[in-house]
Amino acid sequence: MDDRNDVNWNETEASAPLTCARHAGGGGAEAVTGKRFSAKKKLSAVQRLLRGESLDAVSRDLQVPAHRLSEWRDQVLVAAEGALKERERDARDAEIERLKAKVGALTMDAELLNAKIDRLEAGRPFAGRKSRP
Repeated sequence: MDDRNDVNWNETEASAPLTCARHAGGGGAEAVTGKRFSAKKKLSAVQRLLRGESLDAVSRDLQVPAHRLSEWRDQVLVAAEGALKERERDARDAEIERLKAKVGALTMDAELLNAKIDRLEAGRPFAGRKSRP
């Protein structure tokens, strides 16, 4: 490499507008291209990768660093795995929810009744009452 190329490269770099460096918390793809991608566009990019397009081709086409596309792909795959792990709801789940609601309502009623009893007995000295369990 000759010194002229180094000088030209340095002059080009010096005349370029200042931008945030990627390592300075610039935000990855947004710092490089100035673009922000919606969830739909990210998913579209990941779908292209999953269909077999090369990482380099998608990266060049969208002007997104390859490592960012890889992160998006990994996030999509983790989310998909989680979605597939969920079991389907059945009649037992509905019954469990109904019973939980009933227990909550009964607990609230018991607490309100105990508070009312406490208020009524507050004026009586030596009011005899069994302790609550």
